[in-house]
Amino acid sequence: MKVEEKQAQIYKPKEARMDAEDQVKKYFDWIDYMVFAIMLIVSALVGVYFAFFAKIKQNTTSEYLMGGKTMGIFPISMSLIASYISGISLLGIPAEMYTYGTQFWMTLVSEVFVAIIMGYAILPVFYQLKITSTYEYLNLRFSNTVRMLGTIMFLAKMLLYIPIVIYVPALAFITGINLHLVTPVVCIVCIFYTTLGGLKAVVWTDTIQTAVMFGALVITVVVGTVRVGGVKEVWKRNSEGGRIEFFEMDLDPTIRHSFWTVTIGNFFYWLASCSINQAMVQRCLAMPTLASARITIGILVVGLWVLVSMCCYMGLVIYAYYQKCDPVTRGWIDKSDQLLPYFIMDTLGDIPGLPGMFVSGVFSAALRYLRILLQDLIKPRLKRPLTEAQASFLMKMIVATIGVICVGLVFVVEKLGTLIQAAGSIGAITAGPLLGVFCLGMFFPGATPEGALVGGLLSGAFITWISVGSQTDIAHGIIRFPQKSVSVEGCSADWVADYLSITLSSDSPKKVPEAAFFLYRISYMYYTPLGTIGAIAIGLVVSYLT
Repeated sequence: MKVEEKQAQIYKPKEARMDAEDQVKKYFDWIDYMVFAIMLIVSALVGVYFAFFAKIKQNTTSEYLMGGKTMGIFPISMSLIASYISGISLLGIPAEMYTYGTQFWMTLVSEVFVAIIMGYAILPVFYQLKITSTYEYLNLRFSNTVRMLGTIMFLAKMLLYIPIVIYVPALAFITGINLHLVTPVVCIVCIFYTTLGGLKAVVWTDTIQTAVMFGALVITVVVGTVRVGGVKEVWKRNSEGGRIEFFEMDLDPTIRHSFWTVTIGNFFYWLASCSINQAMVQRCLAMPTLASARITIGILVVGLWVLVSMCCYMGLVIYAYYQKCDPVTRGWIDKSDQLLPYFIMDTLGDIPGLPGMFVSGVFSAALRYLRILLQDLIKPRLKRPLTEAQASFLMKMIVATIGVICVGLVFVVEKLGTLIQAAGSIGAITAGPLLGVFCLGMFFPGATPEGALVGGLLSGAFITWISVGSQTDIAHGIIRFPQKSVSVEGCSADWVADYLSITLSSDSPKKVPEAAFFLYRISYMYYTPLGTIGAIAIGLVVSYLT
């Protein structure tokens, strides 16, 4: 029989949750904890090495922020990949495939075009100007006020987004470990190696984490596929479950994920995330030449195609394995975002250290984004220039201070809903307006400082309004998105006796309820395009009038 999502969520006996907790705990033993601890220790030691033992010390802002512009293609490429394959991707993408189907997989289509535009239209501008901060461009092109707008919007995004990145891996700890204890410990380690070792420490730590993450994914995908019965069986079960869907061509903008929303929306979002994101551009500018920077972008695209595809396929494997006994409905886990770690500990826990290897691979250096603060918020307000040693020390203090703030905000993040949509909605608040401001400067010679400032502010306010409104309606159940059906008919007989067959959603239409305000019902994937176009349009009008 089919029932509504609300009914499915209500029927979670306390005994089932307690049994599941005991069941999972036995898989995460001392070897897993040791593997995770080793990962944290290695990350900390990398910072110690570059701070005290490396031949070239991190005593200048050039060394600390740009790695002395001597970084190699391999570590920079791995760092770029690690920047995008965070815990949000590792846990959120498999859950997305399991819950909503494969349409999100088509986001990869737009990444090739983003790489071309970034490598041949945007990066050359930054290289020619020889700047260390992307927002220095806004000062050169417009004014210091516009530059400050860009910096403040960037800071706002990071303060909202970084807590998600820090919190999300904690979802992997479904073994009874206190979330509020684990998160600060991991964050402290991130602060430690970031403040001590600068960009080089972050890049090499990212490289190590990427290797561990890739290894854990490969093992999980291969072993999981074998235990399901092979690739054909995985695909067959997902096809039967209605999860194979790549070309939903409906143009309705209120459909959460269609071919158009994921390709168009992701194009703008990734263009903003890659081409004007300080953390990304900083790594590319750390390369000695523009040609080498373009190579790293190409490697980034290939790496993302591989890792994102593995995450997507992993979601199909998980559904194939739990096709007849959904862990969320059964009460074994609380959120679909916990499916991957639960699957690993449920089916692969007999492989010593693999759960710990996976969890350690989830963590990434979220705090690396905040090094822009010295250049854009501190230096312009000093009465006299700092020495290089003083500036380097101040930068480290800033990163540590902001890191502590982010730890506090983590405890707000756990109240949010679906990972992919929450992260996308929050990121779009500033991604679209910022991209629009940069486009005004690079591609519209007639754009004025007043136009850029007003366009960025009004566009940012508009996206904030619809993003907050949408998330509020979702939280209150006014907006609900249809999920793919699941079943518990294959669970234990005593439990099925009370609950024979169940699905997470009824055969409801694809479009969200009409009761919600139209703008709140627009797919979150369109927030960035709307923000970009809005900033450009308003900016051009104001520029013409002024």
